[in-house]
Amino acid sequence: MSNHLSTNIVIESVVQSKMRGRVTYQGSVSSQVAVNFSYSKLFNDPSGKGYQRPINKKRCTDFADYLSQGEDSLYTPILLNAAGNWEFHAYDRQRPNYGRLICRNKATLMDGQHRLGGIKEYIEETDSTLNVPFLAFHYLDEDEEIKLFDVINTKAKGIGTSLSRYLNRNNDDLSWVATNLILKPESPFFSKGTLIGKRTKDKHITLQNLYQIVKLLTNKSDLAKLPKEKILNISMFYFNLIKELLPDEWDDYKNYRLTHITCLNALAIVGNELIIGNYLVKSQQPNSVKISNKLLNLVEIDWSASGNLKFVKGVAGSKALANDIRNCLN
Repeated sequence: MSNHLSTNIVIESVVQSKMRGRVTYQGSVSSQVAVNFSYSKLFNDPSGKGYQRPINKKRCTDFADYLSQGEDSLYTPILLNAAGNWEFHAYDRQRPNYGRLICRNKATLMDGQHRLGGIKEYIEETDSTLNVPFLAFHYLDEDEEIKLFDVINTKAKGIGTSLSRYLNRNNDDLSWVATNLILKPESPFFSKGTLIGKRTKDKHITLQNLYQIVKLLTNKSDLAKLPKEKILNISMFYFNLIKELLPDEWDDYKNYRLTHITCLNALAIVGNELIIGNYLVKSQQPNSVKISNKLLNLVEIDWSASGNLKFVKGVAGSKALANDIRNCLN
């Protein structure tokens, strides 16, 4: 893609500063300018100095959907390399670092192509204008540009799904339930769960794992429509029954597979059917006697790590094990 601009772009109210000896510009532009004043160097650029991946349309659409949420949908500045093609002019001598930028050619976009793609999609759909912040280096050579792109995309680590669930616990019911399954002392997962996604020898069940377990337990049923407090109580009731029935298997992660994620997911799939089939509508509670009696047959399954379950893994493994558990209980 060409870096040519049909006409110069003027950006007002720009702050000039330095980062590790490199001159930078910070400011903002309208979304209509933002989608036109930069370009991406794709990995297969003829110059041999390209680095960007092809744009992912879904990620752009997801960001456009995020923007449609209104004033709470904040976003970070895009990162640019002006490659010496932008000129800074201070407004006056008293403010030498505050002025206007004259953009004579497009800058290269180092970080933010999906944000810009989403912004473009959003403003076309809504016929609106957004304010887009940017940070631009006055000049990086192509090798410096590639190196910085690599650092941004390999060294900077995302917060992880588990921590994201935790941060959204007050806005998402299943995240709230999963969080409380870890935090409440009466929960069977209290000593086994980790909020931030980092597993240890003792805490091997992540918040994201529990989110998925609760989702399977309530999947495609009226259970999912219950208040979050009831979903939490049902989840604790069901897995506490299993813990009490198989205490050694529950506590010994090394020698038994019971609390491995594949097995917990399988138990959640079966639990969904058990609870729905034995739910007392009048009291809005699961029939604890019937469910307890059904689960007694779980002792017939070999949960040992050295048995057949050591070969059961992944989503397919959970579904296959759920069928075996279902047959055992019936």
